[in-house]
Parts: sequence; C-alpha cells; structure tokens
Amino acid sequence: MTTDIRTLRTSGEEAFAQAAEARLAAEPTQGRIGELRRAAASAFAEHGLPTRRVEEWKYTDLRAAVREAPPLAGEVTASAEAEAGLRAIAFPGTERVLFVNGAYGRGASHLGRLPAGVSAVPLAAALASGSPLLDRIGGLAPQRYDAALALNTAMLREGLVIHVSAGARVETPIHIAHVFTADAPLSTFTRMLVVVEEGAQVAFIESHQGPDGIAYQANAATEFYVGDGAHVDLIRVQEEGDRALHLATLVVDMGRDVAFHAFQLATGAATARLSLYGRFSGSGSHAGIRGVNLLAARQHGDVTMVLDHAVPHCESRELFKTVLKDESHGVFQGKIIVRPDAQKTDGRMMSQSLLLGEFAQMDNKPELEIFADDVQCGHGATAGALDDDLLFYLLSRGIPRPDAEVLLVQAFVGEAVEYVEQEDLREALMARIVERLGKAG
Repeated sequence: MTTDIRTLRTSGEEAFAQAAEARLAAEPTQGRIGELRRAAASAFAEHGLPTRRVEEWKYTDLRAAVREAPPLAGEVTASAEAEAGLRAIAFPGTERVLFVNGAYGRGASHLGRLPAGVSAVPLAAALASGSPLLDRIGGLAPQRYDAALALNTAMLREGLVIHVSAGARVETPIHIAHVFTADAPLSTFTRMLVVVEEGAQVAFIESHQGPDGIAYQANAATEFYVGDGAHVDLIRVQEEGDRALHLATLVVDMGRDVAFHAFQLATGAATARLSLYGRFSGSGSHAGIRGVNLLAARQHGDVTMVLDHAVPHCESRELFKTVLKDESHGVFQGKIIVRPDAQKTDGRMMSQSLLLGEFAQMDNKPELEIFADDVQCGHGATAGALDDDLLFYLLSRGIPRPDAEVLLVQAFVGEAVEYVEQEDLREALMARIVERLGKAG
C-alpha cells in the first residue's frame, strides 16, 4: 500500500499561484525573460510559501502570515497619483520617481529630470522594447528557493530599470518612492534593476509607506550590479501601515574595488522581512550594511542576509540595531560565507537589541562559514534593557522619563545612523527616528 502525502495549501498560496499563471497567460514574455517567469511560477506552484520548518524562515512563518491573498493592484488613477505625491516622504535635494499602489506614477515622475549620467525607464517599457539591460535581471538569484523572490519574478511587470554611466559622479540622490493609497487590501509586486557601470558614484533612496488599518501586501525586489571601482549608497525607509505585510529582497553583485553602503530604517508593517544577498565578484571591495528597526505593539520585523565572499581581499561590515517595545518580535539572521579562494577576507557582523517591553522578543542567529585559512571574521549579538544608571542621571537633571528614554534610545541607534555619509539625509533619518520614538512612547 502506498500513501500519497500532499501538502495542504492555504487559500493565499492557491490564489497567488493562480494569479501568477493568469498573468503569464495574459502577458506572455518570450525568450529568456519568459523562461525566467515561467520557471519562477512553476517553482512557486510546487513549493509554495515557507513554514517555520524551513531553516531560513525558522523565526518568520510566512505561510501563516499569508492566509489570504488580496487581489492584484490595477492601473493607477490620476487621483491616487496626486494623493501619493502629497503623502510621499520628502527628502531634501533629491530627484523622485513615484510608484503608486505598485504601479509607475507617470504624471508625478519626471525621468527626464534625472541627473546627467543616470537613465531610467519603467520596467514595462523595458520589457516591451527588449532592453539589453534585462539580460541581467534574475541573474543574481540565491541558490536555494526563495518564495518571495520567485513570486515577484513570476509577476514581473511593474518596476524600474536604472543605468548609471561609467565614470558618472551623480551628486543628486535618486529617490524611488512607493506609496500605497488604496482604501482596500491589494497585492503589489515591484522589481528594480540597477546597473552601475565602472567608476560611477551614485546614491539611491527607496521608501515604502502606506496607511494604517488596511491589510495590503507589498513584495519588492531590487537587483544591483555594481561595476569595478564604483561607489553606491542605498538608503531604505520602510514605513508601511500597521496591518501591512512587507517582503523586500535586495540582491547585490560587486565587482573589483567597489564601495557599497546600505542602510535600512524600518518602523512599519505588521510583518516585515528584508532578505539580502550580497556577492563579492571582484577583489578589493568593501560592503557596509547597517540598519535600525523600531518595533512596537505586536509587530514582527525580520532581517536575513547572506554575504558571499567568493574572492580574496574583500571587507564586509554589518551592524543592525533593533528596539522592541510591547509584544514585538525582532529577528536577525546573518551569514558570512568565505569561499576557499577568498583569502585575506575581513568580515564583521553584529546585531544589538534593546528590549523595552516585558514581552518583547529578539531572535539572533549570526553565522560564519569559512573555507579559507587566512581570514579575519567575527560575529556577535547582544540584548538588554536601558542602562538604569544613565536613566537615573537624566531623570536627576529634571528630564521627564519619556524624554530621557528617547534620548537613550536615540544614542543607541545613532551608531548605525552615523554611517550614512550624506549629512542632510542622516539628519532626516534621525528626525524620523525621534518622531517614531515619540509616537510609540
């Protein structure tokens, strides 16, 4: 007698699998992109969403979080675009590209105004024209199945393709703003492909925000190809609504003598996860990945990253600060892989947590996989409460307790924020942190 064991699918998994097939049928894509989309849809149909039995998702049960699948967002209206333009975070001295409910906001995005050396086209237009840059899309996928990225790839349509010319010195940061404005739950899928040629210098800001009280789902993926000698700064700000699900994937390939700096400030969403995959493809490169997560109520925030040192003489630094109030739950999973030929690797990874709620939880899982013998690598994790002596010192000088706590938390997260190179952006980020701490208090 044989037993046929089948995994029961949630209605959300079934709905997303059917939506992916429907989009493939309605918008067939030929050549490599078509094969990529079909393979991703097939993989999702086979494997579905991960449970906590999958090691990479041990602390975040995505299958349980996606019991239902909201309908896919449709075309953006002029009124929604105007509303999104007013709601979008304003960063000083930047050029902005707007996405509204997952769709490119044509009227509020002036791609012709981008600084010299930078060109951008909507992903849909790039697909229609067969842009040669699309030969790189999907080329950096992680070796193991990733449900969020597979679903994003199967839904490939909305997004942006950015090209930075060789040697360009772009002084104006490019702000890619994602704003959700609908009054009912929807699902959005966006994909960014960024190709930075050799010797270029550029900064990007990626922001995500939406209203409270609406259980929408956002799936965003960004791929960076960074050429030899280039310098790239990336700032991510995640301020989704309090019932939203936010899944973000960041994949980076670094050539020789590259400097890649990324910073994330995450304060929103009911459940949020950033999955980062970085690969050193050329020697002499440096990657600095930092972030601040501010969690309250019953928020769940997950940062999972893998940095692959495949070549020698590269350096990586990771620092994440998590502040948890009430019954919130934070997750940090970080892995540094040092391949056999990656001698002289220097990698450091640290997760530090501040527990301000009696029932707050933090799960840390830093890892090293070292297959070379001439390396300097280390990792660590800490968790604790506010220092009673420092708090008493501030209180004894007449500072009200809520203000004193904000000052101490601000000092705690400030170490990560200080790595943002542009002073005006650094100040803007710290202002948003202080505002969030005041509201959560």
